[in-house]
Amino acid sequence: MAVEKYLKPEVIRHISRLDLRAQFIVKGFLQGMHASPFHGFSVEFSEHRRYAQGDNPDDIDWLVYAKTDKYYIKKFEAETNLTGYLVMDLSASMGYTHDQELTKFEYSICLAAALCYLMIHQNDPVGLITFGEKIVDCLPPKSKRQQIGNILSILAKLEPRDKTDIGHSLTQLAAMLKHSSLVMIFSDLLTDPDEVIAALRRLRHGGHDVILFHVLDQAEVEFPFEGLVELRDPESNETLEINADAYRSEYLEEIRNFRSLYEVECRQSGIDYVPLDTSMQFDRALTEYLINRRGRG
Repeated sequence: MAVEKYLKPEVIRHISRLDLRAQFIVKGFLQGMHASPFHGFSVEFSEHRRYAQGDNPDDIDWLVYAKTDKYYIKKFEAETNLTGYLVMDLSASMGYTHDQELTKFEYSICLAAALCYLMIHQNDPVGLITFGEKIVDCLPPKSKRQQIGNILSILAKLEPRDKTDIGHSLTQLAAMLKHSSLVMIFSDLLTDPDEVIAALRRLRHGGHDVILFHVLDQAEVEFPFEGLVELRDPESNETLEINADAYRSEYLEEIRNFRSLYEVECRQSGIDYVPLDTSMQFDRALTEYLINRRGRG
C-alpha cells in the first residue's frame, strides 16, 4: 500500500478500532517522512522554534521553510518533556458531514488519537479535555504507555451532542492549567469568534503553547450545493431554506473571512492556526504539531 493511503480519511473510515486507526495514521506519517528528502526530520522537529524579530536570519532553516512555508530556526539546547492536552469540542455541529467518509468529529478524534501516540512515543505526558457549554471530561496528563489506552477508551466513546460555549470552556481551561503546557484544540469554531479569540489569548498569556486545529467539512469550505437547499442548525434545530446558487459567492467570501480572521488573530497572539477540512490527509496537521511541540522558546 502506498504511504499516502495511510493518511487518507476514506481509508481510515474502514478501520473500526480507534487504536488501529491511530497506529495506521502514525505509521503512514512516519514512513512518509523517511521516504521523503527530509529523512530524519522527525528528530529535527524537536529542535526548532518559530522565527521571531531579533533572531539571526542566518539561523533560518530553509528546509523547514520549503516544507511548511513558515520561518523556523534551529534550537540545539537539551530536549525537555512538554505536557500536552488534547482539547475536544463536543458540540453537535461537529457531527456534520455532507459526503465525506468522516464527520468533523470523527476526523478530529482520529487526529487526536494519532497525536496521543506521538506524544507518548516521545515520552511527553498528555491528557484529555472535552467540552460543550463547559468542560465535561478532564483526564490528567501522564507519559506512561497505559495512558494511550486511557485516552483512546474515552475518545472512542465520545459523541458530538452538546450545545457549545467555546469561549467559556477555554477560559475555564486557562484557569485550570497551573503549568505551561501544549494545548491542542480541535473545533469547528462555529460560534461568535470574539469570545473564542479572547479565551485563546488568555491561554497564551498564561504561558501555554496553543495549536488550534480548525476542522471543517469539505462542503462547509467549498459549498457544492445547487438549487433550493434547506440548512439546519444542529444545536438549535432551526432551519433555513436558501437558493444555493444565489448565495454561493456570498457564503464563500464569508467562510474565507472567517478563517482569515482566526489566522490573523492567532498569528498576532503567537498561536498556531491549522485550517483543515475532512477531505485532507492527516499529515499536514501532524507536521504542524511536530514543528510546534516545544513552543517558541
